[in-house]
Amino acid sequence: MAGSGTPPPRQPRTPAQPPGGQAVSPPRKPPQVVLIRKEEAAPPAAPSAELVAPAGRAAAPTADAPQAPSRPAPPAPAGQAPQGRSDDELFDLGGLEGMTMADLLGPEPGRGRASVERKAAPAATQTAVSRTVDDFDFDEEAFLAALDENEPVGTTGEVVSGTVVGVESDGVYVDIGGKAPGFMPKKEAGLGVITNLKERFPRGLQVEVLVTREQNADGMVTISARALALRQSWEKVRQLEKDGKVAQVLVNGFNRGGVTCDLEGLRGFIPRSQLLDGENHEALVGKTLGVSFLEVNPETRKLVLSERRASTAARFGELEVGQLVEGQVAAIKPYGFFVDLGGVSGLLHQSSITGGALRDLREAFEPGERIKALITSLDPGRGRIALNTALLEGQPGELLIAKATVMAEASDRANRARSLLRQQEQEA
Repeated sequence: MAGSGTPPPRQPRTPAQPPGGQAVSPPRKPPQVVLIRKEEAAPPAAPSAELVAPAGRAAAPTADAPQAPSRPAPPAPAGQAPQGRSDDELFDLGGLEGMTMADLLGPEPGRGRASVERKAAPAATQTAVSRTVDDFDFDEEAFLAALDENEPVGTTGEVVSGTVVGVESDGVYVDIGGKAPGFMPKKEAGLGVITNLKERFPRGLQVEVLVTREQNADGMVTISARALALRQSWEKVRQLEKDGKVAQVLVNGFNRGGVTCDLEGLRGFIPRSQLLDGENHEALVGKTLGVSFLEVNPETRKLVLSERRASTAARFGELEVGQLVEGQVAAIKPYGFFVDLGGVSGLLHQSSITGGALRDLREAFEPGERIKALITSLDPGRGRIALNTALLEGQPGELLIAKATVMAEASDRANRARSLLRQQEQEA
């Protein structure tokens, strides 16, 4: 309106109509698509100092992460989550399962990631420990065979067999199955003196030796044929002593105390007091004597022999209980007579002299007198022989009044006395 001062509103310009009088529709705008992004929960990662912030302080944004515009969220009622989002969406609680407060706070200063890596080590160790022998390629037979191959051959005191593989001027080499052949020094080649080793030990000879020293750094052991021969000799001598045998020895020397001899390669000694002819013992060199054993000690190498004991042992072999023997009264003791029976002595005790009353032993016999008596007991181990003349009497005390008659008829009376002895043995 004129004079009001207010311009009239603009009207939209209508497009020109095309010829023909038809109206044209305006062009349509393309549809607009609004992209609404939903925040997806990131996969749980190992907590670290860079990702986990201290409680009560927001995590600092990183340079790579896009900065979203901060819009103030509408306030939610107390005790309720913001509208449209649950607690699980706001807090990824699933990634915190199994974590401790130390994991949330991160490693201590100066330790870095080493502590995290160290925590994972026990699991791998536990896996390795749980494996058994069956999980490995283990051949027990091959393992035992390897042990046998490397086992030392020959220990001190062991007897081994081998083959002579070499002879030198100072000794012999014997193959005993070890890494190196065993060495036998010349002085250990045997008993006595060996002048020619090559003749005594030709190559290829099978020998049995004793190990005297275990292998050295080169795997060689020291062996001895002499030590083995000595061991075998001592064993033979001890068996002879045990059996109570009489051995024959060759006298090869003498000294002031007796003579020396050789027995099974061993050096023996016979004291003068144990010789039958001890007054002239120098003349026994080169002779063979029958001896018995007084002491056999391989540890101290002492071999003491006795010719007298051997003579006694031989004489004991000729005697038996009930036998009538004849001897000479050698000595008178308060308890009886000692009678020499030719190499052995018998005791005629005072209780076995006569059945009558005997006031003095000299009433029966005198020293040096030859008498006949019965053997009533033998003890070869102790060298004792018990004699009896009372059994030869026809009546008690006959020996005191008719001694000559008793001695003359001793053989016939001995037969009767033997029958009496058998009866006493049966009754006992």
